[in-house]
Amino acid sequence: MLLREEQYVVKWLSQYGCLPRTQVIRMLQKPKQTAEKIIRNLKKQFCIEDVGGGFYIGLDAMCQPDQRTIIALWVLLKFIDRVDPMAHYPAVYPSQVFFLKENVGYEIVVIYEGEENLLRLLQPENDLKYIIVLPVISMASQIKLPKAQCLFATVEFCGDEEPEVTFYSEGKINHV
Repeated sequence: MLLREEQYVVKWLSQYGCLPRTQVIRMLQKPKQTAEKIIRNLKKQFCIEDVGGGFYIGLDAMCQPDQRTIIALWVLLKFIDRVDPMAHYPAVYPSQVFFLKENVGYEIVVIYEGEENLLRLLQPENDLKYIIVLPVISMASQIKLPKAQCLFATVEFCGDEEPEVTFYSEGKINHV
């Protein structure tokens, strides 16, 4: 029988596919040594495997990472201390991740250049907020927003294990 944290890891990998090892460690919200031990135990029990030489972790060695989901999860990790481990899961396309934070639903939508029209597919509901992740913030001026509260974010990989996530709201830049 798996421990609670081990069950979380298996659930996340079954939902999102393989994920960077660093993300799984951060999602566990445990000291790095403890999180590494959880991962080692799951490998010993043949529940998870290394993917891509150990950079990723997956339920099997053949799974392929979904970069949109990985980017969305980097954004989610900025709120992870206020999100229950079981209160986030894949969202309906074009969104990647849905999560509950303080009884408010959020969807993270990763948009690449040339895909601005995908936002028309969103089905806004009461009390649902969107975090729209763009490759560059200048794209925000080209986007027709849904009738819902929206926040913009960029995820910038600067050679570190974890990218820098910057949030933008109403013309103000907030570093989280």
